[in-house]
Amino acid sequence: MGKKHILVISQYFYPETFRINDIATEWVKRGYKVTVVTGIPNYPEGKFYKGYGWFRNNREIWNGIEIIRIPIIPRGSNSIGLILNYLSFVVSGFFWKCFTRIKTDYVFIFEVSPMTQALFGVWYARRRKIPCYIYVQDLWPENVQIAAGVNNKKILSAIGKMADYIYKRCTRIFVTSQSFAESVKARGVEEDKVIYWPQYAEEFYRPVPDKSSLISDDGITNITFTGNIGTAQGLEILPETAAALKKQDIRVRFNIIGDGRNKKNLINQIQEKQVDEYFNLVGWQPAEDIPSIISASDAAFLSFANNPLYSMTIPAKLQSYMACGIPIIGSVSGESERIITESNCGIVCKIGDYHDLAKAIKQFIDLSPEEKNRMVKNAENYTKLHFNKSNLIDFIEDYFI
Repeated sequence: MGKKHILVISQYFYPETFRINDIATEWVKRGYKVTVVTGIPNYPEGKFYKGYGWFRNNREIWNGIEIIRIPIIPRGSNSIGLILNYLSFVVSGFFWKCFTRIKTDYVFIFEVSPMTQALFGVWYARRRKIPCYIYVQDLWPENVQIAAGVNNKKILSAIGKMADYIYKRCTRIFVTSQSFAESVKARGVEEDKVIYWPQYAEEFYRPVPDKSSLISDDGITNITFTGNIGTAQGLEILPETAAALKKQDIRVRFNIIGDGRNKKNLINQIQEKQVDEYFNLVGWQPAEDIPSIISASDAAFLSFANNPLYSMTIPAKLQSYMACGIPIIGSVSGESERIITESNCGIVCKIGDYHDLAKAIKQFIDLSPEEKNRMVKNAENYTKLHFNKSNLIDFIEDYFI
């Protein structure tokens, strides 16, 4: 009997850089037929990518995956645009599920915010009477309350009911951390329905000999952050840290590789603190180029804003950093702190505490080459043991019924 047909629902997909791109590609390699229903690419800049639009490239084949792009309003640069972006995907998805003739065997929902995207995946699965799986990357309503600052009880209650509706109608709920699993189960979901499935790093994330020219090789310690620049990442700690290091006459360079809604604010803070010489702001780069950027760096940086939700989160970039074999300096707590400490692949400081981060950076600079190399090896070994791609794809495949 041949492999079956998987319908992936994800508001974000290639050429946007999300791990679902690699998961879907791996399923195709394993013999599954994969169809992805997604939006028109516009993340994180907030405008449609060149070559895409409401009536351009709505259907394409990439890596053997059939991609169907439904109409969506771009995110823009303000909260109204973001809300319209979220709602438009659901509305378009509703009409798509009503009129599509595509028949599949499973639905797999890749749930990063917004969780609303899961609704029409659930509706489609119920209509076709097929299993529906969801991979929870962001918790709702917690994410809306903490990240978006929404505290209206009626709104949060409505979102909570939506989350419960989705969870109840999913066959299995996969989560990226043990803390997420406990939070989902606390909503009344059956314990055996919730499964911890950690993220892995794509195979191109590995130590490479080539070093990117984007990172200066001038003897200054290079500490590199890659990814989205939003409020959740808590990068406002860096200008404060740079100012503290400047007072101590300790020179480092923070390489910021990426874009996002909070980038302008970060630039303003850098200028206010008069620490421009401590920063190298590079725009978005293809994911495949990140290993050479990491190779040219001395340490990778990981941070979150200081709130309980992010202590439960294991960001995908943590696995990417570790797979590339680089020491990690983390202004984190909870799950991310546990992994860095347990693997002994870096140094963790108090989340949101720039004095402590400056101290951690000085501690890292003072490490011997042998101590830094041990962190590199520890990161690689932990990745092979806990975040092995082949093993994790095998694991989830066992749940396909």
